[in-house]
Amino acid sequence: MSTTSIDPYATNETHPANRFLYRLNPLAKLGAPLPVMAVLAFTRDLLTPTLCIALAVVIILIGARLTRPVALLLFVGLPVVVGIMSFSFGLWTDPGKVDQSVLLFQIGDYRFFLGALLVGLATALRLASLLVLALIGGLTSTGPDVVRAMIQQLHVPYRIGYTALAAYRFVPRFGHELEVIRSAHRVRGMAEGRGPIAAVRRTGGYVVPLLAGAIRHAERVALAMDSRAFGAHRTRTERYRVPFRTRDWIFMILFWLVSATIVWWSLTAGPGPVTRG
Repeated sequence: MSTTSIDPYATNETHPANRFLYRLNPLAKLGAPLPVMAVLAFTRDLLTPTLCIALAVVIILIGARLTRPVALLLFVGLPVVVGIMSFSFGLWTDPGKVDQSVLLFQIGDYRFFLGALLVGLATALRLASLLVLALIGGLTSTGPDVVRAMIQQLHVPYRIGYTALAAYRFVPRFGHELEVIRSAHRVRGMAEGRGPIAAVRRTGGYVVPLLAGAIRHAERVALAMDSRAFGAHRTRTERYRVPFRTRDWIFMILFWLVSATIVWWSLTAGPGPVTRG
């Protein structure tokens, strides 16, 4: 198997020219939603997180290439998860604080009110809004570019940045090696059978070869870093730069203005928190 299939960062993936998020600095896409994410942690209404979700979805639809899994996540998976979390969080709400609302059902002494469901919905929407806002940068940035931007713009020590990057890139390689080990075991007819005991036996058989492969790969990475004098100097040159341009500042300022307007309008003209408890 080629190296490209092992390392997802071996080649630079091309993106449509009209998708502007891919041309922005990763720090701009991470820094733009941070203030509104901090505000969302303290909101208790339904309108503010709903508008923030809508804003993030619009930006993603315009600026990113939406794949089928991501589209399913946004438009099918997320509403389902919000519905499940709303009911689950509602079960944990103190009925004494919402007993003035409509009673939805009663099991024995336990009563579930509409107010409890709305409290759960507000919590679920906050979590969903944080996730969707994080997807603006997460869907359109790669781990290596984030690390390079942190080193070049935030002046994170390259010894920390590139070490973390090397550890992060171990994950897809381990996944590939695990698939190779599984294929080899299937070819040799090892650990056949079904059920939990057979699954545990198969998993145990993967551990030793996977650890051996991890040690070999770690030694190769360490030798490669030593041969390049990694850590010998205070600074290092970069293979290519990830600049922070004027358009990055424009994106951040516009996002801050729009999100501040949304938060201000929803808190002043919106229906307010779902409970005053």
